[in-house]
Amino acid sequence: MDKKLIHLFLIALSINYVQNLHSQNQFTDITNSAGINHVFKVYDGTFGGGAVAFDIDNDGYEDLFITGGTNKDHLYLNNGDGTFTNIYEISGLNSSSNYVTQGCASADVNRDGYRDLFITTINSNDNNTPIPRAHNLLFLNNGDKTFRNATKEFGIDELNSFSTAPSFGDINADGYPDLYVGNYFQEFKGKLGILKDATIVSSNERAKSYLLLNKGGKKFVDAYENYDLGHKGFGFGAVLTDYDNDSDLDILVNHDFGYKAAPNILYENLYPKKKFRDVSKLKEMDLKINAMGAAVGDYNNDGNLDYYVTNIKFNLLMTNQGFQLPFIDKAKELGTHKFTISWGANFADFDNDGDLDLYVTNGDLNPNCTPMGNFYFENEGKKFLDKSIEKGADDYGIGRGSVVFDIENDGDLDLLVVNQNPILEYPIPSFTRLFRNDGDNGNWLKVKLDGIEAEKNGIGSRVELSIGDFKMIREIDGGGSSHLSQNSVVAHFGLGKSTMKVDTIRIHWLGGKKQVITQIDSNQLIIVTEEKSTNYSPFYWLFVIPLIALTLYFLKLSKAD
Repeated sequence: MDKKLIHLFLIALSINYVQNLHSQNQFTDITNSAGINHVFKVYDGTFGGGAVAFDIDNDGYEDLFITGGTNKDHLYLNNGDGTFTNIYEISGLNSSSNYVTQGCASADVNRDGYRDLFITTINSNDNNTPIPRAHNLLFLNNGDKTFRNATKEFGIDELNSFSTAPSFGDINADGYPDLYVGNYFQEFKGKLGILKDATIVSSNERAKSYLLLNKGGKKFVDAYENYDLGHKGFGFGAVLTDYDNDSDLDILVNHDFGYKAAPNILYENLYPKKKFRDVSKLKEMDLKINAMGAAVGDYNNDGNLDYYVTNIKFNLLMTNQGFQLPFIDKAKELGTHKFTISWGANFADFDNDGDLDLYVTNGDLNPNCTPMGNFYFENEGKKFLDKSIEKGADDYGIGRGSVVFDIENDGDLDLLVVNQNPILEYPIPSFTRLFRNDGDNGNWLKVKLDGIEAEKNGIGSRVELSIGDFKMIREIDGGGSSHLSQNSVVAHFGLGKSTMKVDTIRIHWLGGKKQVITQIDSNQLIIVTEEKSTNYSPFYWLFVIPLIALTLYFLKLSKAD
């Protein structure tokens, strides 16, 4: 990097530092004091990495898994006091160090009550083949803070690929989480560090992704083409999300180089049919951009999920206009239209005021890196205002994935940002950072789902909160959100400073079942256990109906006497 540019950048950082001294930071960098010591090391280029926040031991505190690229992955156990301990070496996950890891996601694959872990890879660490490729990894949770490698057992070892983001979601509503895995290259020759438009010329390089159906918690089977997902692209994964409010999971696919190859794709789930329908053009979601990731949330509280899609140059805020209407990009109108290179993004109510704010992770292409600060857009109703400097969220590392979760269970949402190591000279240290939310926040409510017939953690289900006529919705994240990452599965609602009681919570479970809870006190976590369906076989009614008729007959006789 040019020394003059470095000098100017350091001056700018000094100005930002002085400005921060005179303002109240909402986010405090606690990386060192919390015990986080992680750097994502790239493999010959720009790809990776991701993180997942999940409770591995069911103690009520969410832990962290972070991919390392060619470095070792880390598994951080939440100690419950704002600190973490890296237990990777004793966790049973050690075999992941043989691979160049990228993204990750978690779900209870076998419904035993513990969250399992899926990790994507692009190569093995000892492999120098001209076509980087390896199988992905599945680890089942033993329930004692350790995992066992179930990759071969579940048939994952037969699928060699260059994979990016995994996303869990129960597409057929059978209670077992299925898995979409984004694949980027079918084949590639050359150096990933100099990847650019000129090298993306052959359609043979594009890859099909995977749609892995979960067969009773015992095996995954790729049903990609069986469900009419025939596209090939430079895939950065997908989010499994219910864009049309019909209680099944659709698929929003993110593609890099969408203007040269396959654009983004929106698939409508035609459940109970085993089929998806491409509605990209109909809904104007066939985005011809370099889509790196997506944030999911109803930023305007109109009951429809919106999608913030990250990109090189300008990001898009695709606003859902509802049934039979196309999406519309409102990034410029709402103030999130800024020139940068973005990867991760998270909708969350960071200030607990009842609307969703937006965090965006920025980072130049590695190795030729120019520092880029991250964005913190505060939702002001009719506009988003970038308050990243004021709030202490303008991290200048080489950003990729990011996740939101509540470190200490104090009711506000904290942030983890995965930064890459710089291959060339870079003016500041670039490493994974943990930001604690120290804002003067309002009241809140957190909702955790316990699926009995639905997916165990309610992944893909929707939580709707009502206070009078005011409503908010949250969809439980299954991964592929942000960039190669997965946020907390605990639904979080900010309630402002006056609301002490919530009128109604409605759970929209995948498959269409609804459940209602009323009069809930704020500032607490509630666990909602799914009510069992009352389904009786035809033989039951063959017995019960005659019995009811006989009872009525004898009642009539007794009255006559």
